[in-house]
Amino acid sequence: MNTEVSVLYFAKSAELTGLKAEIITVPSNISSVQLWQDLENRHPRLCVLRGQVVLAVRQEFVSLCEQPLSLRDGDELAIIPPLSGG
Repeated sequence: MNTEVSVLYFAKSAELTGLKAEIITVPSNISSVQLWQDLENRHPRLCVLRGQVVLAVRQEFVSLCEQPLSLRDGDELAIIPPLSGG
């Protein structure tokens, strides 16, 4: 079964995709790694963030791993790249 989720792009991820947000359709049971791969397929330039990015689903941080996520229609997924500071 598929579900629609809202993806929010921040900082470098917004720059790479040219988007601040979009709605995508993905399987409701998907691992965070599969979800990231789906996003890379949609926006190949995101690959430069692989291994550095943090995902947040329903405002909860999620590590990139094979553990399945249970997504529901309307869930919010945030793409948070590393932030540089000074």
